[in-house]
Amino acid sequence: MKIGNLDLGYQPLLLAPMEDVSTPPFRLLCKQYGADLMYTEFVSSEALIRLVNRTMKKMTIVEEERPLAIQIYGKEVNAMTEAAKIAEQANPDFIDINFGCPVKKVATKGSGAGMLLNIPLMMEITEAVVKAVNVPVTVKTRLGWDEDSKIIVNLAEQLQDTGIQALTIHGRTRCQMYTGEADWDLIGKVKNNPRMNIPIIGNGDITNPIKAKEAFDKYGVDAIMIGRGAIGKPWIFRDIKHYLKTGELLPPATVSQQVEMLKQQINGAIDWIDEKRGILHMRRHMAGMFKGLTHFKQTRIQMLRSGNYEELMLILDSISDQWGDSISED
Repeated sequence: MKIGNLDLGYQPLLLAPMEDVSTPPFRLLCKQYGADLMYTEFVSSEALIRLVNRTMKKMTIVEEERPLAIQIYGKEVNAMTEAAKIAEQANPDFIDINFGCPVKKVATKGSGAGMLLNIPLMMEITEAVVKAVNVPVTVKTRLGWDEDSKIIVNLAEQLQDTGIQALTIHGRTRCQMYTGEADWDLIGKVKNNPRMNIPIIGNGDITNPIKAKEAFDKYGVDAIMIGRGAIGKPWIFRDIKHYLKTGELLPPATVSQQVEMLKQQINGAIDWIDEKRGILHMRRHMAGMFKGLTHFKQTRIQMLRSGNYEELMLILDSISDQWGDSISED
């Protein structure tokens, strides 16, 4: 699969752009486990053109994690084009436009998935961004605003006509948020539309190798984007690649293996920010791990409440000592 001149190979696996998740330490870890393409957290165009420090920091690119895209969002044509130009200066491999974020503070203000209620403006923004930069531009969006407006098949053609180089589709409407099941049938209809000639990337509910293989085999997508399925489980990319290649499922990671991975990520987060905020940032990742272990409740509470590095390392060591060879649930 190619995005512009960027060749990602056959059936690539992409790490989704996730706010407060897709930071450099996590991206590097996913890269280590086989992810083929990274995205930054989404970047507000309004904050970017004001050069807000926290927003500018989101565009930091570590060479070892390439290829990488910077994802931007907004609802004003001028702000989006200026933001795209600023993002281009950070030297990403391409720029992605977020027309899919469903959260209230974004969508109800007309950005992200809110743009699904204003298709003419969506097209105007996309075409303007494509013309404003020299790197490829891609889009991520959803099936439509609600159950009665699943417009993605026609929308995909319109977006393609603006000059984008690839389209990622999350198989839910905005109103679904992250509930229910992703509708891969509609993603497949876009991919199999003979008028489409850009890569189609499928996103939604890919939580194990079997689902990933079905997405490729049944729906024919060019690539898969994995979001929540990678939180607390960055090795999912390795497991999927092994299954696609051999048809065999790798044994689940033991608790000891998860602890070592978690330590690596914690150290990276602390180096990236600082001890206090790095540990706080890691709580979302830690909450997704060690599920199903017997008599683990109090240890989990201690782990998630700890704000001190040395204390947290001792807790993790105790987890490894007590449950090291166990297998937690996915």
